[in-house]
Amino acid sequence: MSNPTPHPYHEVLIIGGGQAGLSLSYLLKQRGVSHLILEKHQLGHAWRSERWDSFCLVTPNWQCTLPGFPYQGNDPDGFMVKQQIVDYIDGYIAAFAPPAREGVTVTAVRAVAPRDGGGYEVATDAGVFRAGQVVLAVGGYHTPILPADAAELPANVAQLHSSDYLNPAQLPDGEVLVVGTGQSGCQIAEDLHLAGRKVHLCVGDAPRVARSYRGKDVVKWLDEMAYYDLPVERHPLGAGVREKTNHYVTGRDGGRDIDLRKFALEGMALYGRYEGLRDGVAHFGGDLRANLDGADAVYRKINDSIDRHIEQHGIAAPAQAPYEPLWQPANDAPASLDMAGGRIAAVVWCIGFRTDFGWIDADIFDQRGYPRHERGVTEAAGLYFLGLPWQYTWGSGRFSGIGRDAEHLSAHIVAHAAAGAGQQPALRQA
Repeated sequence: MSNPTPHPYHEVLIIGGGQAGLSLSYLLKQRGVSHLILEKHQLGHAWRSERWDSFCLVTPNWQCTLPGFPYQGNDPDGFMVKQQIVDYIDGYIAAFAPPAREGVTVTAVRAVAPRDGGGYEVATDAGVFRAGQVVLAVGGYHTPILPADAAELPANVAQLHSSDYLNPAQLPDGEVLVVGTGQSGCQIAEDLHLAGRKVHLCVGDAPRVARSYRGKDVVKWLDEMAYYDLPVERHPLGAGVREKTNHYVTGRDGGRDIDLRKFALEGMALYGRYEGLRDGVAHFGGDLRANLDGADAVYRKINDSIDRHIEQHGIAAPAQAPYEPLWQPANDAPASLDMAGGRIAAVVWCIGFRTDFGWIDADIFDQRGYPRHERGVTEAAGLYFLGLPWQYTWGSGRFSGIGRDAEHLSAHIVAHAAAGAGQQPALRQA
């Protein structure tokens, strides 16, 4: 990892300038710890460039609680849209002026042997940086996933990943296939549907949640029930919850449920899980009914937990009838869609991201390449993660919980520095 352009030593280097890196920077600055953020693009890049035009938060604005910078607007129960989110991030940056280098791509991180001074060496396209401790605040969504057969789509069918979707006008005229029903897939399908486009939607096993129930936003109920304080080790799924798709709901137009059955009544075509492309024909599984029913079961389960909370605490709340399905598929038979016949103009792949930590030279990853850590603290002394999904709680990586995780790491960083070099950083085995 040689580079002819060395840079001054820093106590801490933070790789990534999203809300995670910014939150930690704020806390380290408060503690007087010398540090520097290295950001590949511009601070807050993902909010600026990797969200579609109509994007909005699915959690109320009052949950925006970055360290030292809680939401101060006049609509705490509303949902910030894309530009408002960018303004919130920019306001945070202006409020404390984090030390940062933008436009710097990190290519490798490795431990430095004690005989050579210890700590870490960070190679970038702007030279080599040295630090006593390094925080990897790059989240867990790195490489957009496209199916292996995406290249077999007919040449006249446009295709893009959800991270590149901006608005319906971006796509050529015609019908659109959306693959995936996580938060992005459902919201992009709705965006196209509301614009009058004919949408074909592949429905997976993602769960859904009500926007409001018994007179209050469900997020508010869950907050009162301390769900957002539940640490990952106490979750019924344990660390397995990190693999689960987020519940779909929207904050659009003041917030509402996303009910795919309602979309079907309005003309959206629903299919089961995408099973691949053969000879220009997309094939779907016969699990549409099961997937819709599964999402509704989670919806009801969450509402039932709110009912119990209301009863146990004697809370006065209006009654609300249980949800009843608005539409059912005619049958559960596998289906197909001709992609070469000219009806389908575009495909939007909303099937997630892969993590990519291959540039980190440390023996801290499991067999799947996912970091082993406890609340972001790894086995390699002085090397940390921040902003991973369910790093500690549901709010890890989100505006609502990143502050707690950053506070935990900042205290650990200060203690580690005070203790000296500590143990030798774990080097990846050859």
